[in-house]
Amino acid sequence: MTMIKKSASEMAAALANGETTSVALTQAHLDRIAEVDKDVHAFLYVDTEGALAQAALADKKRAAGEKLSPLAGIPLALKDVMVQKGIPTTCGSKMLEGWRPPYDSTVVSKLRAADVVILGKTNMDEFAMGSSTENSAYGPTHNPWDLSRIPGGSGGGSSASLAAFEAPLAIGTDTGGSIRQPAAVTGTVGVKPTYGGVSRYGLVAFSSSLDQAGPCARTVLDAALLHEVIAGHDPKDSTSINAPVPAIVSAAKNGNVKGLKIGVIKELQGEGYQAGVLNRFNESLELLAGLGAEIVEVSCPYFEYALAAYYLIAPSECSSNLARFDAMRYGIRVGDASGVSAEEVMNLTREVGFGREVKRRIILGTYALSSGYYDAYYGSAQKVRTLIKQDFDKAFAKADVLVSPTAPTTAFKIGEKADDPIAMYLNDIATIPVNMAGICGMSLPSGLADEDNLPAGFQIMAPAMKDDRLYNVGAALETALLSKWGAPILSHVSGLGARA
Repeated sequence: MTMIKKSASEMAAALANGETTSVALTQAHLDRIAEVDKDVHAFLYVDTEGALAQAALADKKRAAGEKLSPLAGIPLALKDVMVQKGIPTTCGSKMLEGWRPPYDSTVVSKLRAADVVILGKTNMDEFAMGSSTENSAYGPTHNPWDLSRIPGGSGGGSSASLAAFEAPLAIGTDTGGSIRQPAAVTGTVGVKPTYGGVSRYGLVAFSSSLDQAGPCARTVLDAALLHEVIAGHDPKDSTSINAPVPAIVSAAKNGNVKGLKIGVIKELQGEGYQAGVLNRFNESLELLAGLGAEIVEVSCPYFEYALAAYYLIAPSECSSNLARFDAMRYGIRVGDASGVSAEEVMNLTREVGFGREVKRRIILGTYALSSGYYDAYYGSAQKVRTLIKQDFDKAFAKADVLVSPTAPTTAFKIGEKADDPIAMYLNDIATIPVNMAGICGMSLPSGLADEDNLPAGFQIMAPAMKDDRLYNVGAALETALLSKWGAPILSHVSGLGARA
């Protein structure tokens, strides 16, 4: 138990020093999954045999004296939206039940090349549509801090696996906050890289102009180490940026904010934000100021329209992307019998295969793209997107990074907002602008909210391809918070974690 509570970098040091083996480390995490995942439900599929084989290979390479990556032999949980050859990939949907991809995504290929051990696939909101992981066709994931609460979404399985000590690292994807918001409510670290900084090849698309894979971890340095493994140009992805990866690991090790200008976004605080979340945010600002940063206020007036614009752009792209699930090529098929037309099979399959939230967004997106409405809705939303990017450009002219609370509240109860889509969508109000502009963002835990003793998140935003700034500021704040709290935030975990 002691080893699985360490950070990934500490585990890597233990492997390098011969204190443990990857097989032993992997088995310890598999045992932990067997012990607690019946309560957490972070995983949809655990690849016990494959994980132990990967671990044995890493140990063999280490014994032979081969040069290894910093994360060689470290276990990882993979969000079930990333394809992995021969391993079930469902995207949290009945539509893809039983599908085993014939190829690896680029992220998985990079993980394999670095000898990272993939434990299995984590639960998620169906096709990444949600903020609570309640939209999974396979049941909700529970927050390890309080099993009656949500772990965020859509990547709640990945964030919960970290908080429950089932894995030290995870991969998530972020379309409107699905890495950062789960990180905020589970007391973990999540990074949405610059759009195009990590390949989307093999990431099952929800909204192609917004989707971005990224690292999830328990510390800023661990996130940086994983980010470095998965980042870089990929000719298989036409949106991949052909430029050097920023020096994120060295930034995470330095953590010096002296002389930096940190911009507090006026529009991302105040009404609608939980008092305890704002208290922790303001305390974090004081800590950064104490480290020599200059705190300035900036205004981004068009952020007011970000949520509405996002919920036109994302559903429109989802309507287009999910048209491929037609019961003809892969996935489930319903009503396939003599005398049933292809159109009827398609209709029956999509009725059974897609959940309520996915259907809602397909219908909304199809309407927004329809003749006579395209310019009024989708076209107008894209114009707002340009204005949001211009707001960021003006703000970054005044500050090196921008900050805000990651989510307006701590984790809410499972079922509390399930029948109120607008209330659910508001969870991403602070994270959506980053995706709309294609820049990078990080969430790290800022402490526990006064009202409920649950984690609050601090969001850092930086210009495109300046991801190293996230890690520099994040590392500095993490160190200051560690001193303030006297221990890592996750050591305060209640509920399931108290039995860890």
